[in-house]
Amino acid sequence: MNKPKKTAAPGGAARVMPRHNLWAEIVQNKEIYLLALPAVIWYLVFCYGPMGGLMLAFKSFKAKLGILGSPWVGMANFESLFRDSSFFNAVGITLWINIVELLLCFPAPILLAIMLNELRMGRYKKILQTVFTFPHFLSWVIVGSIIKNLLSVDGVLNGILSNLGLERVVFLGDRDLFRPLIYITEIWKEAGWSSIIYLAAISGIEQQQYEAAEIDGASRLQRILYITLPSILPTVAVMLILQMGGIMGGHFDQIYNLQNDIIAPAAETLNLYIYRITFKRTPNYGFSTAVSLFCSVVNMVLLLGTNKISERFGGTGLMGGVK
Repeated sequence: MNKPKKTAAPGGAARVMPRHNLWAEIVQNKEIYLLALPAVIWYLVFCYGPMGGLMLAFKSFKAKLGILGSPWVGMANFESLFRDSSFFNAVGITLWINIVELLLCFPAPILLAIMLNELRMGRYKKILQTVFTFPHFLSWVIVGSIIKNLLSVDGVLNGILSNLGLERVVFLGDRDLFRPLIYITEIWKEAGWSSIIYLAAISGIEQQQYEAAEIDGASRLQRILYITLPSILPTVAVMLILQMGGIMGGHFDQIYNLQNDIIAPAAETLNLYIYRITFKRTPNYGFSTAVSLFCSVVNMVLLLGTNKISERFGGTGLMGGVK
């Protein structure tokens, strides 16, 4: 039953108005809902539907019985998980890589967007945007092949070193060099694409603020510090929250295509750990699902916690503006 709502009448008395019927509103705006229908169906089929498979984390999967018919084992998969030293090693590597990436790679698109915004030559600015954005459209398979051709023992860079009379360096076999390589390739590939979001936020800043600051004698650096950065801070906060929501995962394509047997122990993140236990030994789908569920729960807690901290310190959070 539709509940009535009260509205103030012109004379001050309250009058009762029925709430809009949901189906009547859908029929009235059917074109908009039909336009959104394919996206809704896609999310239901490919995002929410597979979530039913999470029950495998509490089962011992038998292919002939299927997911529903497989026997329940309760928390046995999680008990095995927390007794596996390789799991904790993968957690440590994942956290280290993602936290350092957060410190080094997250600010890169912000700085790039500010620098592009400060350019006054329009054509040159568009060319640079295209150049910086293009690597995003290259798959990590292609990028991995390029890096290996450049940095392998017989690669281009070692060929130059050899011609200069210097010793060849095993770049791809040095565990200390592998992680910096991850950060450098991540910035090179994704900074230009991510900067588009910040450029869009910067374009929404009123130009009168810059003009007034320039009249008052503010330098370009001061205009960036006191106008540009505070104005895009809500966007930065939202992007940071989303980044925290994936801190227990990611980098599978990148590391899988850059690693080799020598540095594999120092490069086994949680995603690679799940891949190894699922496809490189006798499959235990219940155990690998338990790992994935654990990572998803931790990511959700980090996302909600970061969102709450952002709101506590005056940020908008993910639900900013939603009442």
